[in-house]
Formats: sequence, structure tokens, C-alpha cells
Amino acid sequence: MDRLALLLVIIGALNWGLIGLFQFDLVAALFGGADSLFSRIVYTLVGLAGIWCLKLLFTERQRT
Repeated sequence: MDRLALLLVIIGALNWGLIGLFQFDLVAALFGGADSLFSRIVYTLVGLAGIWCLKLLFTERQRT
């Protein structure tokens, strides 16, 4: 679950980078606009993944 959440957070970060640099929302372009149901689902999943990844800041990593 951590890897899936991290992948979604990376997708969200790349999308925000595109918005900031080029004013291009890739999620909206792929899923039919920012107000489409599919775009809103992706935005929601990215937001939930960000919340999930907060726990990664506070958990100790195992040393191998």
C-alpha cells in the first residue's frame, strides 16, 4: 500500500509541476477536463495517497 500511495503522490507532484511550469493539467487532459468524474476521482486518490504518505514521515525505516 505504501508503494501505491507513493506512486500516486509522485503522479500528483508531476502534475503540479506541469501546471506550475506550463499551465498544463495532464490529469484533466487525459480524463476530459478538471470537472469530469474521472479527473475528480484521480485528484481524490492522489489526495488520499498524500494523507497516507504522511505516516512515512513518522515511521522508522528498517536498516538492511
